[in-house]
Amino acid sequence: MGFFDKLKQGLAKTKNAVFKPIDTLFKSFKRVDEDFMEELEEVLICADVGYSSTEQILDKLRQKIKEDKLSESDEVLAALKTIMCEMIGQGEPLLIGNTKPAVILVIGVNGVGKTTSIAKIANNLKKDGKKVVLAAADTFRAAAIDQLQIWADRVGVDLIKHTEGSDPAAVVFDATAAAKSRNADVLIIDTAGRLHNKKNLMDELAKISRVLARELPDSSVETLLVLDSTTGQNAVQQAKEFKNTANITGLVLTKLDGTAKGGIVFSIKEELGLPVKFIGVGEAVDDMEKFDNRQFVAALFEE
Repeated sequence: MGFFDKLKQGLAKTKNAVFKPIDTLFKSFKRVDEDFMEELEEVLICADVGYSSTEQILDKLRQKIKEDKLSESDEVLAALKTIMCEMIGQGEPLLIGNTKPAVILVIGVNGVGKTTSIAKIANNLKKDGKKVVLAAADTFRAAAIDQLQIWADRVGVDLIKHTEGSDPAAVVFDATAAAKSRNADVLIIDTAGRLHNKKNLMDELAKISRVLARELPDSSVETLLVLDSTTGQNAVQQAKEFKNTANITGLVLTKLDGTAKGGIVFSIKEELGLPVKFIGVGEAVDDMEKFDNRQFVAALFEE
């Protein structure tokens, strides 16, 4: 099964619970009036597209209908899909450039799928021919280190780790040395996401950043925030909190297969202005791919 088929399967809850009514709405299409727009608004808001994003989509659709004199249902539906693609924006590539090793710093609270996302991104990069080293800098929980070791073994990449309670910056220091000596292309660093104590989080990330700046001064650094799609608007609030603490460059959305609120992608883009770089639609190691806005919208509407 290709990833597009997995994506369609993974987004089935969102499609059947929410976006399917759009199909029904267009099948009973007679004319685009305010009743039609109100029904479309309700469907989008129920999908957690968000009020602001929904209003923007509807305003652009009204404008498109007026400018292009659209009257057929398939024309209006095609315009809606195009507008939704533009609203999400195209996923941006990882900032791994030509520097070696490039660094990917991964942040996010416990339970969002951070560790498995790291493994899946490592697997993705390995398939692209990259040599990857992982750093277990979430030393707050022994379980986090053990879990990352299991995934590192499964994917077939090296893991640099210390014991529980160690200084995360010390782990990163050793990991930078290992990445250089092993000629790694990418160093992926797991971090503890303790939002309930933002000062600790800020201090920890600042120390890690200082180590990276000193040991890998020419390396590009990508900071990815992992969010659990099933939490809906709470994910947006979480992202806002992290954005105030860290220099986030992109987002990873997990568990899209477990929610009927897949429209959260639109809210996140609208409210945070951050690109979604990876999406996860399953538990397997290859169930995460680079985000493609056209594939995403197509998967919501295709049979």
